Amino acid sequence: MTTKTAWPLVRVLRDRDSGLFLSAVVVSGFGTSALWLASGVWVKDLTGSDGLAALCLLALWLPTLAGPLLGTLADRGRRKPLLIGVNLLLGALLLTLVSVDSPGDLWLLYAVLFVYGAAGVVHDAAESALVASAVDPSLLGDFNGLRMTAGEGMKLLAPLAGAGLYAAYGGASVALLDAATFVLATALYALLRGREEKPAPPSGGRRRRTAEGARHLWAHPVLRPLVLAGGATMLCVGLNGAMVYAVVDDLGHSPAYAGVLYAVQGAGSVAVGLLSGPALRRLGERRFAAYGIALLACAVALRAVPYDPSALVCSAAIGAGLPAVLIATLTSVQRETPGPLLGRVTATAHTLVYAPNVVGLAAGAALVELVDHRLVLVALGVGLLVTAAWLFQSPARAERTVSRSPSDANPA
Repeated sequence: MTTKTAWPLVRVLRDRDSGLFLSAVVVSGFGTSALWLASGVWVKDLTGSDGLAALCLLALWLPTLAGPLLGTLADRGRRKPLLIGVNLLLGALLLTLVSVDSPGDLWLLYAVLFVYGAAGVVHDAAESALVASAVDPSLLGDFNGLRMTAGEGMKLLAPLAGAGLYAAYGGASVALLDAATFVLATALYALLRGREEKPAPPSGGRRRRTAEGARHLWAHPVLRPLVLAGGATMLCVGLNGAMVYAVVDDLGHSPAYAGVLYAVQGAGSVAVGLLSGPALRRLGERRFAAYGIALLACAVALRAVPYDPSALVCSAAIGAGLPAVLIATLTSVQRETPGPLLGRVTATAHTLVYAPNVVGLAAGAALVELVDHRLVLVALGVGLLVTAAWLFQSPARAERTVSRSPSDANPA
C-alpha cells in the first residue's frame, strides 16, 4: 500500500511530526475536557449555585473575543518554544488550584480558568501555524480531521474520567491530572524535528499588526466565505444547543437523556473526522463545508419530530455535519495564509467562527422560554440551508486561482 492511498490515520502516523502533534492534541485535550466538567461541578458543590457554576464556562470562552490581539503573540517568535512555554505555564498555574476548598477561594479558580482560556487562544494559533510548517501539505486535511476525531473522542471519555476522579478525590485531583497532561504534551512538542526560521522583527504599530489578520481574511476570496459561513453555522448551532432540553422533554425523557444525544453526536463527529481528508481532496474545502452544513440543516429541522429513533439519527447527523465547515476553514487558513501572518489569521478566524456560538447559546436560552422549540428548530434548518446554498454559489473561479498561486500560500 502506498502512502498516497493508505488509510488517513496511517498516513498521518507514518509522518513523525504529524504523529507527535496528534498525540499532543489527544493528551492535552483529555485534561482540558476533564477540567471543563469538573470545574462546574466543583463550584456547584461549594456554592450550590447554577449561575456561579456556569461562570466557569464563560471564563474559559471570554478570551476568545480577544483572539485577533492574542494571535499576534503567535507571530512574534518561533512557535515551538511558545507552545512549550504555554504548556509549562498552564501546568504550573493549575497547581495553584489545590488550595481551593471553600467559596472564598473561587476567585482563584475563575482567574485560572480565564488565563487558561487566554493561553488556549495563543496555543491554538501557534499550534495551527506550526502544523502548517511541520506537516506535509498533503496531510493537512487528514490531520485536521483526525484532530477533530481525537478532540471529540476525548469529550466522550475525559468527562467520565474527570467526574470519577472528582467524586473520589475532589477537584484538586482533576487539576493535577490536567497539569500532568500539559507536562506530557510539552515533552511531545519538544520531540518535534521541524526547524523554524526566526521571524522578521515586527513592523508597524500593535493595532496595525493586530488588524492584518482580519484584513487578510476579508480580502481573501476563499477564506472570507468559509469564515462567514462558519460563523453563521455556529450561531445556529448555539441556538440549537439551547433547545436540547426542550427536545428531550418533548421525547418524554428525563434531562439526563441529553447525555445520550450528546454521546451519539460525538460519535458522528468522530466518524466524519476520519473521512474528512479524502473528502477534502475530492470536493475541496468550499463544497465539503457546504455539504456538511446542508446535512446539519436537515438534522436540526428534523429534531422537531418527537420520535426517539429520529432524534438519535439527527444527533449523529449533527455530529457529522457540523465539523465539516470547521475542518474546511482551518485547513484553508493553513494553506492560504503566509507563514508570518498565520498566528493572527488563525486566532481571528477562531474568534469570528466560534464567538457567535456564545451569542447563540445566550439568545437560545431566552428564546426557548418564549417560542415553541419546534418552530425554532425548523427556522434554524432553513437558515442553515440558505447558508449552505450561498456557500455552494461562492465564486469557484477565485478558489481555483488562489490555489494555483504559489506566493500566497504557506511556504510549507
